[in-house]
Amino acid sequence: MNPSPPSDTPLDAERPREDAGADRPAVAQVSAATARDRVRELLLLAGVGLDGVVAADALLVTSELVTNAIRHGDGVVAFRADLEDGFLRLSVTDASSRLPAARTGTAEHPGGYGWPLIQRLAEHVACSARPGGKNITATLRLG
Repeated sequence: MNPSPPSDTPLDAERPREDAGADRPAVAQVSAATARDRVRELLLLAGVGLDGVVAADALLVTSELVTNAIRHGDGVVAFRADLEDGFLRLSVTDASSRLPAARTGTAEHPGGYGWPLIQRLAEHVACSARPGGKNITATLRLG
């Protein structure tokens, strides 16, 4: 399979973050829905049907990565999705240096399922620090 054209974002460049302080430039906010739309395009390009388990897993991992970056990572700085050699590679950069950690949800603070789902569904997950935040890359096998 030939590599797909990568998608670098901010995908929603027309919507700057409102919470950017004077010491931080405004960054466009990427939504989980917009990221999933890009992944759907790539899956179709790769010949992956959208009604199968592979697509469902890819879209779930996309949603979790972006949602976690928004909820726990001070917002999405960049989103990238590309295809290469039968794999979908998703990369989300956020503005927090805090690395993901599994947690158990409570009645007061529900949740805690996203990070374990990402780790279970992806072939490979990597976290790397970067100035002003971190990057998380998840690779999923398409076949």
